[in-house]
Amino acid sequence: MDLKPDLVSISAGGNDLIRPGGDPDALAEKLDAAVQTLSSDGATVVLFNGPDTASSVLGRIRGKVAIYNENLRTVAARHDAVIADMWSLRQLSNSQMWDEDRLHFSPLGHHTIAAMVLDSLNVPHNLEPLFPKPLPSAAGARPARATSYGPGVFCPVGHPPDPAPLLRRRHPAETPDAGTRLRSCRHHPAPELNRSRVGHRDRG
Repeated sequence: MDLKPDLVSISAGGNDLIRPGGDPDALAEKLDAAVQTLSSDGATVVLFNGPDTASSVLGRIRGKVAIYNENLRTVAARHDAVIADMWSLRQLSNSQMWDEDRLHFSPLGHHTIAAMVLDSLNVPHNLEPLFPKPLPSAAGARPARATSYGPGVFCPVGHPPDPAPLLRRRHPAETPDAGTRLRSCRHHPAPELNRSRVGHRDRG
């Protein structure tokens, strides 16, 4: 705090909520202490809540995110902080707002969030809304066999990986069991096996 900032933004807690056992109440307590320290020096604090994950591969932690968001509102009210409300930003339900790893935002998502933050702070700006590009029609598109979800991770179309093991692969030092749950995905594109034929061959 030696620089005496007048504006501080905090976006935290997402990785912790994804991990098994992530506690939205304990996270909010830690954040409350940080916001108290920052605001006591006169800085305006912007708190990013979590986006609504109902339509994404993170849907299984939607309840945790909702609890965490309500805790953040309490923290914000206590310290006169500003909420950057990503939960209410319905544009984020579009898959093109997200990076291919489904954990981080795409440039389009970041642009949309930036405009929302400026509006939340009542800061005039000239950021024009950007919209997702139309997806190719089914008639003119060549059907894909597999989708890449980052370096060395391919899954059948329509079957995205659980983001938790992908997170462990990014942080192997913190999670020694990295990659152990990626059995449904492959490290190179390949056709699926015909299990009925394999079983028939095994029976001789």
